[in-house]
Amino acid sequence: MRLKPPTIAPQLAFTDIYGKITMIGGATGRRTLLCFFRDASCPFCNFRIYELTNRHEQLARQGLEIIAVFAATPERVKHFAARKPRPFVVVADPTAAAHDAYGIQRSFWRKLKAVVMRTPTLFRGLRIVGLAGLNTNNLLPADFLIDEEGRIVDSWYGRDAGDRIPFERVESFVAQHQSEPPPVPSV
Repeated sequence: MRLKPPTIAPQLAFTDIYGKITMIGGATGRRTLLCFFRDASCPFCNFRIYELTNRHEQLARQGLEIIAVFAATPERVKHFAARKPRPFVVVADPTAAAHDAYGIQRSFWRKLKAVVMRTPTLFRGLRIVGLAGLNTNNLLPADFLIDEEGRIVDSWYGRDAGDRIPFERVESFVAQHQSEPPPVPSV
């Protein structure tokens, strides 16, 4: 089942690929972009990781935490998506438990649609992962913008394997929350 705003994000604990415990969802006190990825060798996923890496410094300065969750083993994530250190949290979800909790969908046909409709991005991603990127699972991507209280403010379920939340929506979320006054401590 898809999660829609203003639903409270399901809270899950994972160990990231470097062995650190990471909380996904729930009230963390941080604004978060939670990105669900398919297989670690997915060319579309790796291209998005490249984009997130390039934008991370700016987004982090504005108070946004990024968590990337892959439906793959830690070894596979380290080999493909995290072979270069990433400046954000990268989690392996080999049983797809987090993917299931957030209602991530599966579709062979929508994966195929991305191959046909997003060929330039496919080739850019294949340059990163090689031919292993042609054999991936049928999970579709999804992105969630979560506020400090753990509420999903925006959810984006990919219409195909390469469909991600536009960065304009992420930047709007960051800008909106920057203009809000800080909470007044209760006495």
